[in-house]
Amino acid sequence: MKIGFIGIGNMGGPMARNLIAAGHDVTVFDLSEDHVASLVNAGATGAGSARTAVSGVDVVITMLPAGPHVLNVYEGTILGSAPAGALLIDCSTIDVETSRIVAKMAADKGYPMVDAPVSGGVGGAEAGTLTFMVGGSDADFASAKPVLEKMGKTIVHCGGAGNGQAAKICNNMMLGIQMISVAEAFVLAEKLGLDHQKLYDVSSKASGQCWSLTTYCPVPGPVPTSPANRDYKPGFAAAMMVKDLRLSQGASKSFQAQTELGARALEMYERFTDSGNEGMDFSAIIKMVRDS
Repeated sequence: MKIGFIGIGNMGGPMARNLIAAGHDVTVFDLSEDHVASLVNAGATGAGSARTAVSGVDVVITMLPAGPHVLNVYEGTILGSAPAGALLIDCSTIDVETSRIVAKMAADKGYPMVDAPVSGGVGGAEAGTLTFMVGGSDADFASAKPVLEKMGKTIVHCGGAGNGQAAKICNNMMLGIQMISVAEAFVLAEKLGLDHQKLYDVSSKASGQCWSLTTYCPVPGPVPTSPANRDYKPGFAAAMMVKDLRLSQGASKSFQAQTELGARALEMYERFTDSGNEGMDFSAIIKMVRDS
């Protein structure tokens, strides 16, 4: 299968590598020449433009920073440049409204399309264990699933266009809130003289259990693979958490949902990143909790 991949940064790069490893013919484009060169060394074909990357392919995958980037590249390049009937897969995390606009544009031009944002961070992208939350028709999901399975472990059809984005922002709002709750609990334990490992041993098997504790514990020791053990080098940067929480709060206002804890979490992460910590893992929020 010939695949054009646009956006091969921290997430898109490993995802494209897994497609190459699966035997697909992958052509890549990115504004970073270093990113393109790295993928060419891994077996991809480098393209000098997005238009070239989607020429003659069966599938187009995009992994871009935000809604305006997605709208621009689809409206200005992909729609009309990709071969008729090529499957379009947008793995970016963007606002639901833009995702649905792009999906309608694609449908109007006869392209099958799904939105398929991911969860699992850089580690999941490298290991091919990502979770894909997919929005689109049943037929388009069925077409996209075999491709997504080369990059992820869990592929969930969430409903119509934009519903993949809806699932992603709801999930990451929970994640942001839960990490703050875990951080606050560990800081309180410190003040009470309770050992980190003892709290983990109890809570990881009790009602306080959650992913932020058992997979991404924000203190060194209990979970050897968590970023806390490598000075909070990001698997999922705090700046990305701010982006996702802003998307959730934008949706909350647009659809009149009450998300008070989501709003509070956004305020805290914005304060954390505004202090120069945007490049740290989001679990490093425990530093701000402890210092305050």
